[in-house]
Amino acid sequence: MKTRKMLIFLVLMLVSISILAACSDKKEVEGKLETLTILYPGDENDRMTEFLENEFSEKMAADLGLKVKVIFVPWAQYWEQKDIMLAANEPIDLYWDGLPDLSTIVNKKQSMPLDDLIKEYGQDMLKVLPMEQFQGAMIDGKIQGIPSAYAPSSAMYQLVAVRQDILEAVGMSEVKTPDDLKEFATRAAEKFPEMKGPADIVFKPLTRYFADEQYNWIAVEDLVVFGEDSKKAYSYYESEAFQEVAKFNRSMYDAGLYSEDLTIKYNERDSRMQTGLYLWVEGSLGKEMEIIDAIKANAPDARVKTYLLADDKPRYITATGGEVLGIPVTAPNPEGAIKFVNWIYKSKENYQLALYGVEGKDYEIVDGRIKKLTPSEFFYEWMFRNQNYQMFGPDVAQESIDNYKSWDDKAILSASLGFRFNNEKVKLIETALKEVAGKDLAAIRSGFVDFETGYPKAIKKLKAAGIDEYVAEIQRQLDEFLASK
Repeated sequence: MKTRKMLIFLVLMLVSISILAACSDKKEVEGKLETLTILYPGDENDRMTEFLENEFSEKMAADLGLKVKVIFVPWAQYWEQKDIMLAANEPIDLYWDGLPDLSTIVNKKQSMPLDDLIKEYGQDMLKVLPMEQFQGAMIDGKIQGIPSAYAPSSAMYQLVAVRQDILEAVGMSEVKTPDDLKEFATRAAEKFPEMKGPADIVFKPLTRYFADEQYNWIAVEDLVVFGEDSKKAYSYYESEAFQEVAKFNRSMYDAGLYSEDLTIKYNERDSRMQTGLYLWVEGSLGKEMEIIDAIKANAPDARVKTYLLADDKPRYITATGGEVLGIPVTAPNPEGAIKFVNWIYKSKENYQLALYGVEGKDYEIVDGRIKKLTPSEFFYEWMFRNQNYQMFGPDVAQESIDNYKSWDDKAILSASLGFRFNNEKVKLIETALKEVAGKDLAAIRSGFVDFETGYPKAIKKLKAAGIDEYVAEIQRQLDEFLASK
């Protein structure tokens, strides 16, 4: 009996020692890991939390020696919080923002030159992200960020992603004009009172329709556009196209078809659409593929189709990506940030793990299509999309895939491709203009404020803030850029 007890005691001792050793080894491994902190827009879901703490954490530790910390910030507060956190030198290594803001990002020291880091740690990334892809994120010949998404991009942000099932249910088959959108919203309000109307004012698709020449936005807060025919810079808010957009949107408010949220909570437009209770949102090519699963989780019979208003007008490639991944000058671990992005693009397996989760648990591949087994989102597909690895769901029609892949075949390269305005000489003016745009003109653009009474006052403020000098400086730099091509 004593011998048996002694054996049990010894076994328990050995188990305890093994556990302690394992814990010690784990702590030792964790102690050797470098921390990578990512600032990320949106809300964290339960599966993403579990994924980051387990499967993804193990992969990062094993492959890169990194412990990845993701700070989630709701969309409505993201840009403000990003500026506050970076200004306070908080330890952020990687974040996402818009390419039109690149000069502001650089001048605020929110982004460092990445050429040397990419050369040393990003060689796998360059195999699937051509160097031409980076020209839209260069200032003075230096790479200041990694453009998000390598995919067909002509007419970016000029499309409308529409609830096709609701459109057909109200007796319509397609949308081609702003009047079609208004008719759709009117009929839907009558037949489906539980629906909450449009999720977005889609001002860029509307601008495409109303503009005499196609515009490309080339400054912060949508202040200035580039005319593709005239090759000139214009104050967007003073353009005839903007005035038509504002008048149309005012008519939508007057008809009770727009809600106040479209102005007050503009940046939440994608989140609204995904509730399954809204009719349309600004799109980009393939947008319906991005959002359909989230919508179906709330509206199982939903179908989404993307339309280009004024389809007969030319489509321009105006940027090699609409957004950019930036590494702040104060980043504690810039090497880790590049290693992380490089890892995602290194292989299809890495790409799928980061964007889709664990095969067999979160998704499965059937006949070359990706079938998601859970509605959970992982790292946003639109943020890292790469046409070398991109997967399509089983419900996506082959016609849509073929259209997607050939979308840029007839596109025209914008003469402004690669132009990045340096705002160093007009930073104070730009700050004043952004305030007018945000406080006055955004509400007019949304139709929230009466155009006839509000617009003249807002333009007077815009003039007083220095819009003419601002446009002149952009034009000067633009002329230099065009002359150098």
